[in-house]
Amino acid sequence: MTKLLRELKGVGEKTEKLFQKIGITTTDDLLHYYPRNYDIYEEPEEISALKENSVAAIRGTITTGVYVNKVRNLQVISLTAADASGKLPVVWFNAPYLRSTLKKGCCFIFRGRIARKKGRLEMEHPEIFTPAAYGEILHSMQPIYGLTAGLSNKMIVKLMHQLLEEQDLKAEFLPDDLKEYYHLADDNYAISAIHFPANMQELLVARKRLVFDEFLLFILAVQILKGKTEEAPNAFPMKPVWTTEQVIEGLPYQLTKAQLNAWHEVERDLCGHTLMSRLVQGDVGSGKTILAFLAMILTVENGYQTALMVPTEVLANQHFEAFTKLMEEQGLTSCHAALLTGSTTAKEKRRIYEEIAAGKANVIIGTHALIQEKVVYENLGLVITDEQHRFGVKQREALTTRGNAPHVLVMSATPIPRTLAIIIYGDLDISIIDELPAMRLPIKNCVVDTSYRPKAYSFILRQVREGRQVYIICPMVEESEGAEGENVTDYTERIREIFPPEVTIGMLHGKMKPKEKNQIMERFAKGEIQILISTTVVEVGVNVPNATVMMVENAERFGLAQLHQLRGRVGRGEYQSYCIFMQGNEEKETARRLEILRKSNDGFYIAGEDLKLRGPGDFFGIRQSGQLEFRIGDIYQDAEVLKAASDAAGEILALDRELDLPQHEILRERLNDYMKYDLENLGL
Repeated sequence: MTKLLRELKGVGEKTEKLFQKIGITTTDDLLHYYPRNYDIYEEPEEISALKENSVAAIRGTITTGVYVNKVRNLQVISLTAADASGKLPVVWFNAPYLRSTLKKGCCFIFRGRIARKKGRLEMEHPEIFTPAAYGEILHSMQPIYGLTAGLSNKMIVKLMHQLLEEQDLKAEFLPDDLKEYYHLADDNYAISAIHFPANMQELLVARKRLVFDEFLLFILAVQILKGKTEEAPNAFPMKPVWTTEQVIEGLPYQLTKAQLNAWHEVERDLCGHTLMSRLVQGDVGSGKTILAFLAMILTVENGYQTALMVPTEVLANQHFEAFTKLMEEQGLTSCHAALLTGSTTAKEKRRIYEEIAAGKANVIIGTHALIQEKVVYENLGLVITDEQHRFGVKQREALTTRGNAPHVLVMSATPIPRTLAIIIYGDLDISIIDELPAMRLPIKNCVVDTSYRPKAYSFILRQVREGRQVYIICPMVEESEGAEGENVTDYTERIREIFPPEVTIGMLHGKMKPKEKNQIMERFAKGEIQILISTTVVEVGVNVPNATVMMVENAERFGLAQLHQLRGRVGRGEYQSYCIFMQGNEEKETARRLEILRKSNDGFYIAGEDLKLRGPGDFFGIRQSGQLEFRIGDIYQDAEVLKAASDAAGEILALDRELDLPQHEILRERLNDYMKYDLENLGL
């Protein structure tokens, strides 16, 4: 039985508010708040084998007295521990009480982070165990949760234990034969073991079941939605028109073979008997936008309205300008375009609403503002969305005109291998553009370590002086406890000191207000900012043909598909573009992954290779970014489970399309809950 979090012992108003910050309001939310990593208590290592920046345990005898020094406001406690292989300085901060515990000649297990100070290794602020106490937790796995300021890991662990002890067991919703066939653990076991696994094997078993559940419910939901779409009558029949052929012939460049194929599929759908639901998938810069414009022209020429929805205002402005420019160049007068975003003034909005309602504005380009309640369309025949806005059921309802659902076209630059895309976008037909326009110069890539940074800076300065612009990407917004890596705030300060004052430097991250973000992106797009230091928020950003350098700091912290998406921000103009991946650690595995990016600019190849490199236990640290943020599953690394869940969903629906059979009763309840709450989070 789901309860409010307040009903748990130890949760007052203040704690409740902290949990709300990370999206937890009920006990069910808490149960499904999975650890982002685990602390594994391994066998103690020899001191001589310790590595910098690792967390390790040593079995050491204290060989010196315990010293207390005051450094600024800190009390530093230090001693030396030794084993047969060597000695190690050990320090604690503000822990004077340790003096009474730690005596010369005593043996303890110390476990903490190994850092290099003044050229030698030391252990910082470790936990202390007697050998017997450490023996009890050896090989156990302690969960580490995502936190917010004021919320400690200890608190979440304590509440989780309380909840699992008090929680009534849920009825199993998967039929027994299905569990058996796919070797799946019990639902209740999986929930308990994901939080407190006894070992890696238990964790893998629990995780497989939860990932399978998540994918299965998602695929069932998508398939049911598809069924509804297929049943929907096509209220917007169209015929091919000459205008689109004229536009294609009048372009200053030739469409690639892949573009033409995709266009013919879109045209065939729009002129068919059923409603279009199609995904056009193409790498960054493969020329998807022109196909969207052609589909919009075809729709208008057939007497209907069309809307294009994108994730940012800057991008909406760019698309609007590009579309109006194309109309002028081609001498087309049938399209009357309107731009609608959050920044449009109230007076201007009222005017545009009137024009849309009267059918006078027949091409509407904008952001989420397109689906506000005040927007009433006269005869909306086609909706095109960027992948960041997979069209939710609610949005579709908001956009239907007089009860008639429009044709839907989704544009995606996420290079998902086709086999997975068919499953994930089960409600959509798929067109793939797998070649780049001929006029594009391939991006030159290099993978380097941090010693290369001065060279990289002088290269960037040369590019800026030639009139070009630069992106520098950092993994974090500001310095964070426990996480190594460059952050935008400090990095921007450093760069301002390094580069001459005439170079304009801007900063961009997700914690800024939308208005601020838009202003920065606008200034960068206009060329007023020469170097933009940003987090990954630029991924979906904007088209700046003048940007020719992308440097990614701590490239090891990102998934390959995400790095490829970021790289796609450069190489959009006539100038040679470069991408510098800066590796912050020296691990061979990281170098191998980044090498794939250096060798290839093909997103589909990269996504496939990324898939091969990830082992079954490799599910921490590098999550792919993208629109489909599952709670625990990752479509790349859990590709096998995704395929199994897809097969299972197919079997279930073939047997019982409406889930009416007694063995599917609990599954149907779970699916209804899922479609109410979780699908919204996935943007469906």
